[in-house]
Amino acid sequence: MIRKSSSRRRLAPAAIPLTLLLLLAADPAFAAEGAADDTAAAESVAGEGPQAAYGNEIVVTARRRSETAQDVPIAISVVGGDQIDSTGSFNVGRLQQLAPTLQFYTSNPRNSAVNIRGIGAPFGLTNDGIEQGVGIYVDDVYYSRVASATFDFLDVAQIEVLRGPQGTLYGKNTTAGAINITTNQPTFDFEGKAELSIGDLNFKQAKAAISGPLSDRLAARIAVSATSRRGTIYNVTTDRWIQSQDNIGLRGQLLWKPTDTLSITLVGDWNKQDAVCCGSVFVRTGATQRPLARQYAALAAAQGYIVPSTNPYDRLTDLDANLNAGNEIGGVALRVKWDVGPGTLTSITAWRYWDWQPENDRDFTGLPIVTKSQNPSQQNQYTQELRYNVSGDRVDFVLGGFAFHQRIDTQGTEAHGAASSRWTLNPTSALANDPTVLDGLTARNTQYLKNTSLALFGQLSWKITDRLTIQPGARINYDKKDGYYQRLVFAGDGSPVTRALTDPVSVARLGVFAPQEYAPSFSDWNFSYDLTATYKAARGMLAYATYAKTFKSGGINQNGVPTDGAGNPLLGAATIRPEAVDHYEAGLKTEYWNGKGTFNLAIFRTDIGDYQANVNNGQFGVLRGYLANADKVRTQGIEADVAIRPSERFNAYVNGAYTDARYRRFVDAPCPPELSGGTNSPANCDISGARLPGVSKWALSFGAEANVPASLFGQEGQIYLGYDGSYRSNFSSNASPSIYTWVDGYSLSNIRVGFRAERRLDVFVWVRNAFDRDYIDQLFVGPGNTGLITGLPGDPRTWGGTIKFGF
Repeated sequence: MIRKSSSRRRLAPAAIPLTLLLLLAADPAFAAEGAADDTAAAESVAGEGPQAAYGNEIVVTARRRSETAQDVPIAISVVGGDQIDSTGSFNVGRLQQLAPTLQFYTSNPRNSAVNIRGIGAPFGLTNDGIEQGVGIYVDDVYYSRVASATFDFLDVAQIEVLRGPQGTLYGKNTTAGAINITTNQPTFDFEGKAELSIGDLNFKQAKAAISGPLSDRLAARIAVSATSRRGTIYNVTTDRWIQSQDNIGLRGQLLWKPTDTLSITLVGDWNKQDAVCCGSVFVRTGATQRPLARQYAALAAAQGYIVPSTNPYDRLTDLDANLNAGNEIGGVALRVKWDVGPGTLTSITAWRYWDWQPENDRDFTGLPIVTKSQNPSQQNQYTQELRYNVSGDRVDFVLGGFAFHQRIDTQGTEAHGAASSRWTLNPTSALANDPTVLDGLTARNTQYLKNTSLALFGQLSWKITDRLTIQPGARINYDKKDGYYQRLVFAGDGSPVTRALTDPVSVARLGVFAPQEYAPSFSDWNFSYDLTATYKAARGMLAYATYAKTFKSGGINQNGVPTDGAGNPLLGAATIRPEAVDHYEAGLKTEYWNGKGTFNLAIFRTDIGDYQANVNNGQFGVLRGYLANADKVRTQGIEADVAIRPSERFNAYVNGAYTDARYRRFVDAPCPPELSGGTNSPANCDISGARLPGVSKWALSFGAEANVPASLFGQEGQIYLGYDGSYRSNFSSNASPSIYTWVDGYSLSNIRVGFRAERRLDVFVWVRNAFDRDYIDQLFVGPGNTGLITGLPGDPRTWGGTIKFGF
């Protein structure tokens, strides 16, 4: 494993306030004292960091109605817009440093996964044929593509990260949790804000928003954001920096309030990325069960190939294929809220599109082995959600309906080059010395997916007494998916390669790319439910317990399936069964010290049957990867969130999570590299008991901010010093844990110093990864079972400055 400098010992002091506050929260007298003055409460929520406004409650809409975060019987982290700006958490990838139970991995925008508590989406290549287990919502609109998570947050007021199943409250069923993003809304008072940041690596970021009335009943808001940064990896072949950032976003809103009981909001947004992305660097090699002549060292030596550096933190690569990550997302939504009868009727109608234009180097080397790998996609989605919310003295309820339709079209091209024959074919074969055998070999893939989902859902809160509330919820869901996959194969001269050809050259080509065609289909009804009991033991102390029986919709394999001995697709692998989920959770939310402190605790266990796992094939083009059902998976753990704000001059927080996420039974999993590639290697491996990929057992976020009164530029305000740190322990970076793909734990520190004057001015300088820790975001197993392991180094230390002003 790569050795990294680590600051684990630095974390010990952070455990002191956690232990102290645990003792304080357990003292009833102290809790009673803290309940004496609600008007002075500074309700920091689990996960809320230094930007919570002192003396103000944090209001969330997690249960589709406005209420304080401490009254919600859900494990929830809340991050405000000011904290997003000050900590540089301008997308989901950076947000995970503030929310320990959130995991985000990406090798490019399409191959991105957002998980909560270790579950949500399978780790590895994205397959369009399944659902994501973590729902992403922006102003109530469901975003079906995880690629949207790679964009900059635009004019965000607040982000709520909800842990655990949310299917009885949210339109799309989500088994792991939801990310609920609320943007700033149009106002009838004129206001505006602007922000400019510059830093090293040619970092530039600009944001602006303006809002105000167009008439007595009509208001508008428009926001824009642009981010650019030089890449962090230098490509010696193309003389370019890769892994750059080049994002632009635009969001416009019109609010019409014809009456005091009716509001209609029309929203349009457009976001585009045009980065030089995405690549990786050499990390190490490991022995596989392939013959030595077919492992990386021998293959590279046979072609005189030497990587530019064997130290991944030199950040050098030599990828020779074109790299591109063109990514465009946008849409239009109409939101209607009407106070009718005893409640509020809400309608959200939305259309969204996604256009993905990638180019990759899939052999991970500077040799022309795979010269082209691209799977451009175009998606359109339509959603309609209706909800009726009623709040009463004893009974609250939400009743909703949701309709979703999605179409994705993909056109893939993969081609091999002049170095492929010697690298891919057995060196003992005469064909391995003939570059024309595989040079120009091309597979053209055509696929589409039609995905329809309909649901009725609801949740009731019955206040049996002033202390005890029972909250049942239910959902009935129908899903239907129809797909098509075709792969045609052509030799370098353009002639088709079919399974009917039996000459040695054609057989060699078919071992790399095999034609395939099938049309999978899946449909199913599901019923799910949950029950939560909430008990207010005292003012400022809420306990809750939840059981949820839910599901994750079945799906279809859209990237190809295994074949039988005759080369025919195994249609039994074309569909994937739904996940069956049993979720148990208990939690405690407390306030003390006159509301100046909070301590929240959650204990959970989730059992999943027929877990949808990603299975990877080791060859270059026979199969990129497909999904299969693992028998049983379990994730369980404990989460603690502490925040204190003794005065307007100081605040601090510590959030921690222990997560034990494992395959309980997976007897036919893909084998790790060290057990693959040989003629006698097992076809499958039993990885029962192994940890799920991407999940750290321990994850922490912690920070503090202190300020003193000061004046600058003739304005009264504060000079402040802020620190935000995070730590995560090691995790596996392969679907089947391998001795070669464990990523060591690491900690990161971000520091900022500045001056703020209310909402009018904020000027600060910042350093991120202040101690320049070397760490790896993700490791990748090279194709072909050669033993090559590449990786993506995390960002080095960066620094810069930001100025924000409002009016």
